[in-house]
Amino acid sequence: MRAYRMTGWGSPPEHVEVPEPTPGPGQVLIRVAGCGLCRSDLTMRQMPRKAGERLGWRMPFTLGHEVAGRLADGTPVALTTAESCGTCWFCLRGLDNSCPHGLAGRGYGRDGGLAEFVVADRRSVLPLGDLDPRHAGPLTDAGATAYHAVRRALPRIVPGGTVAVIGAGGLGAFAVQFLRVLTAARVLAVDVDPARLAYAESIGAHAATSTLDDRELDAVLDFVGTNETIAAGIAAVRSGGAYGLIGSAGGHLDRPWFGVLPRDGEVFTFQGSTIADAQEVIALAAAGLIRNQVEEFPFDKAAEAYERLAAGTLTGRAVVLL
Repeated sequence: MRAYRMTGWGSPPEHVEVPEPTPGPGQVLIRVAGCGLCRSDLTMRQMPRKAGERLGWRMPFTLGHEVAGRLADGTPVALTTAESCGTCWFCLRGLDNSCPHGLAGRGYGRDGGLAEFVVADRRSVLPLGDLDPRHAGPLTDAGATAYHAVRRALPRIVPGGTVAVIGAGGLGAFAVQFLRVLTAARVLAVDVDPARLAYAESIGAHAATSTLDDRELDAVLDFVGTNETIAAGIAAVRSGGAYGLIGSAGGHLDRPWFGVLPRDGEVFTFQGSTIADAQEVIALAAAGLIRNQVEEFPFDKAAEAYERLAAGTLTGRAVVLL
């Protein structure tokens, strides 16, 4: 079968032919319909061997962790992004995004969904109902990660307050929509790209701007994560508010915490989302309450899709069709 695959540490991915996978005990085989591309995929090309092996990654492996397709009987399904064991301290408390077994998984150190078929544990399989499996993959990562961030900030957001979303790309656009569905707050989108700001307003942002000049905000959700966005975001949060760092641009807060962090507030970061988050995002999409904007690419144009992703010229999520 066709697969788009990492073949060596530090090497670019390649189109290759590999055997069709065989499911083991407790697993199912999924014919992939569409696989979303994620910015984290780009970092895997530079992953040093020692770092990858510490995470439990094995080379070679097929990329793709935003996966949706069909079971053998034709049932449309999506797959959770993060792997989890289901039995550890975290999983038993619904914190499966923190499962220590999730450092390696489908599309990151194990074979993912940029192939005609992929195998998955039954625990990972999420029914899609009437949703199109060609486009549903981003709901399980970009959508669910943004949803997790919004849910984390909800206790700090009051009716009539204001929340800023820094970075109105794939994840930020989802966050804008979740805030409109789940809160009665004013939603401010912040981005340097006029096209993304226009899209954010079309999906519900009350205002859109290239700079964060507001103060006394209930919450700031930072989907960028540079030194500049971290400093601006924290400075904009009111006492008792929340700043959430979701973006992975590598910034840091190089200032004393006293007098900088929101008084009696919350500063948090996290990785990924839970199975429950993904289920709820799928339910919101199925109810027509959120829009999942994607740009389709044929399988043989996967490299071009990644180039567009790296250049930041996508408004929604790139999806490779199989």
